[in-house]
Amino acid sequence: MCYSVGFARSLGLALLPLAFCCIFANLLLLFPMGEISYIKQGRLASYIWYFGGLGGGGLLMLIPAISFITLGKCSCCWNESLMMCGSALAAIIGLIGSGYCFVISGLALMQGPYCFTSLGWSYPFADQGGRYLFEPELWPRCLHPLNIVEWNVTLLCVSLGLAVLEFIICLLQLGNGLVNAICRPCCYKQEYSLNA
Repeated sequence: MCYSVGFARSLGLALLPLAFCCIFANLLLLFPMGEISYIKQGRLASYIWYFGGLGGGGLLMLIPAISFITLGKCSCCWNESLMMCGSALAAIIGLIGSGYCFVISGLALMQGPYCFTSLGWSYPFADQGGRYLFEPELWPRCLHPLNIVEWNVTLLCVSLGLAVLEFIICLLQLGNGLVNAICRPCCYKQEYSLNA
């Protein structure tokens, strides 16, 4: 049991920086190139307002991270089983949060940035199904904010990668928690029958 608790704690410690990086990436998306004028004018892509990195990959991910880190030791096997069940439930919350971050970041990448073009403010790449990502020669269509395509693509790809890592970590703890919650009482029963 000590090994599984230590493993869960290490997963929690790995989740913390990932969650803070997701929050930071989402905050940077709100201020293209460090400018605050675009958020004041409401000139940001619609999916950025869904706060995939801030909410899903960030704040929601703090629940499993803190849960895994604070797993304690109990002398009773049923308390240990319940503790591991609780960590499995926290892992499910983490899976939902990372999944949300992944989906919103992916949709935002597919839609492309909201920017000023020669035709005014629009989504110049929305009808391309993400093909613009592989055609950087089209990116200068966005005149303002400067380098907004590169800004969004970089930060959204970072969010996607972080969401995948968070999903894997939570999936590992879900398996760890369920195996220990189910097997721990059985192991104690076997130990008791062998000692009797």
